[in-house]
Amino acid sequence: MGRRWLLFGVCLLAFSTAMWGQLSVVPGTDKPEHPQHTHRHDRRVNFGIKGGFTSSLFLVSDLVLNGTVIDEVQNNYKIGYFGSFFMRINFKRHFLQPELSYTINRCNITFEKPLPEDAPESSIPEMASITSSIHSFEIPVIYGYNIIKEGPYSLAVFGGPKIRYIWDRQSKVTFENFDQRDIEEELYPLNVSLTAGVAVTISRIFFDFRYDIGLHNISKRISYKPVYDENAGEEVPLANQIRFHRRENVLSFSLGVFF
Repeated sequence: MGRRWLLFGVCLLAFSTAMWGQLSVVPGTDKPEHPQHTHRHDRRVNFGIKGGFTSSLFLVSDLVLNGTVIDEVQNNYKIGYFGSFFMRINFKRHFLQPELSYTINRCNITFEKPLPEDAPESSIPEMASITSSIHSFEIPVIYGYNIIKEGPYSLAVFGGPKIRYIWDRQSKVTFENFDQRDIEEELYPLNVSLTAGVAVTISRIFFDFRYDIGLHNISKRISYKPVYDENAGEEVPLANQIRFHRRENVLSFSLGVFF
């Protein structure tokens, strides 16, 4: 008895599957009806939010300390994070996507501190470091192309410019093991970079990897108090004791959702 019911169930399942897979026929024709499924990322205009993590890299073009040029700098990656709101305008496989983001990028560089001219030959250089935590508002405008776009799935490449406004009051740059005192750095508030990346979409969910390339130096000036000579009992002012020019490149990963 049990075997009969099992056989009946298998036959019913097979029949239902076959009927489900058939397309209905348009009345008066022999052409099957193709149902139209509109996915959220197929709409003409989409809105969405995303968030993720960043890893910053300083490309140092000029670092001078006490008149000595520092040639070798070690970048130590630190994790930052961001949140974004965006709008996507779709043109078949193409899309234009302006965004508004709040980002916190962190980075640390270390290098050997130059030895004084009168230092013994056996002296070992000390390590100095610069640590930054930069808060900024960013507006990327990217153009993308869907290499693959089938149903709810898509694979896209994209690129475009990005304008960034650095929030100086929230940003912090720390100089450690320098001879100068009360070191403060002023950053250029507006910066421009280029963005390139790849994105994968599955229905309403997507994630992307992107790389931002800074186009110019972000350091405006560095102020500090001169070295204090304890033997002379006075400050020793020297011109251009600290000069630090660098561009910021950022690798990021984000996870987002379409509304």
